[in-house]
Amino acid sequence: MAMAIRSRRTPDPTTEARRAGVRLVRFLYTDNGGITRGKATHVDGLASRLTDGIGLTVAMQAMNMLDQLQAVEGLGPVGEIRLVPDPQTFTLLPYAPHAAAMTSDMRTLDGAPWEACPRAFLKRQIAACGAAGFSVRAAFECEFSLAVKQPGGAFAPLDESLCFSTVGMATAAPVMDDIVAALEAQRIPVEQYYPELGHGQQELSIGHAPALEAADRQVFYRETVRAVAHRHGLWASLAPKPFVDQAGNGAHIHWSLWDAAGRRSRMYDPRGRYGVSALGYHFIAGVLEHLPALLALTCPSVNSYRRLQPHFWSSAFTAWGPDNREAAVRVPSTFPSDRAGSTNAELKASDSSSNPYLALGGLLAAGLDGVTRKLDAGEPVLLDPGALSEREREQRGIQRYPTTLDAALDRLERDPVLMSALGPTLARAYLAVKRSEAAAFGREDATFETKHHFWKF
Repeated sequence: MAMAIRSRRTPDPTTEARRAGVRLVRFLYTDNGGITRGKATHVDGLASRLTDGIGLTVAMQAMNMLDQLQAVEGLGPVGEIRLVPDPQTFTLLPYAPHAAAMTSDMRTLDGAPWEACPRAFLKRQIAACGAAGFSVRAAFECEFSLAVKQPGGAFAPLDESLCFSTVGMATAAPVMDDIVAALEAQRIPVEQYYPELGHGQQELSIGHAPALEAADRQVFYRETVRAVAHRHGLWASLAPKPFVDQAGNGAHIHWSLWDAAGRRSRMYDPRGRYGVSALGYHFIAGVLEHLPALLALTCPSVNSYRRLQPHFWSSAFTAWGPDNREAAVRVPSTFPSDRAGSTNAELKASDSSSNPYLALGGLLAAGLDGVTRKLDAGEPVLLDPGALSEREREQRGIQRYPTTLDAALDRLERDPVLMSALGPTLARAYLAVKRSEAAAFGREDATFETKHHFWKF
């Protein structure tokens, strides 16, 4: 594969694009349905487009994942915004000939951030955390399923290998090597790889970064995995539950708290329980407090709720614990070589059907509320919370998650912290889009649901 360059310090995308022989540059955005969409400019117009952007109808933020436009006030056929790319995200695409891409902000015609822009929402939450004296680094830890398309049009897993099996490594070796190479070419650091529990399921984790870059990386990660698999004649799905009888795909969010400059961990305290600071536990408490509503942003598809079941290691209850993979929030063990730098927490209830800017922004808003109010995370859960009786969970303040998208949206709509963080325009559009998806899939069967989630995520 051709090498690519991606840097947060790219001084001139036009120069880089011409040097690499690029013809088309994609301006990418992720919508309220979790779909990454975009428009492309020819390289000859790139210099002006960096400032002017590309026009986009306001209606696109009312479009759901089935391309059904919803009736949302102010988001109809009249009105336009601009997709304005972030030059620091300029990336040559190693899987697409003569192509590059940048993630984009949605701006009004006078250049102001548009109220319905998910990337602007995340930026606001980053700024709010900064005002409270800390910054956030994060990473999306993704699983995906490799599949072949059968003559009748159905998808089947690439193999039937076992969890962590070297047989699975051998089966997927050519495509996984190219995926890793493509991520390396985009300067996205790769950390670990292994075949996961489900048939054809892979887990490939990447390094953490400041919150905005982490969300941008998730966009490029999803694009890369799907595109490289396709070049191998395979289909890669990051859908939460692409095969009903197999393990689901998560996109766990790992996060850590740092000082404003991002140099000193504010989550690590050698005297704290499991080495986590009071600030870290306040943030965790905020996430747990708002999790029933936060799910509407981190697990926002109908398909998500097939994955979030007790005893499936995907989490189903609002609990936290050290290295507890059935808890909503896991506090992972740290590494002796860097105790402070490896101190983090992991939200299990997150998947790749989410818009990463909304998912991570929602997590920051929830955590910041815990910090502001100095919420108590409570006692850790040292067993599967599903093994506790309902009475025991009630005594410990542990809730079962909403079990449907509609129920999670109900919780979001009643959560003043998250609704205020989203703002009225974005909240109204998001709820309309997601309510429409819940209704549309509610009228169909599981085959229709898995088919549409499989190849769209």
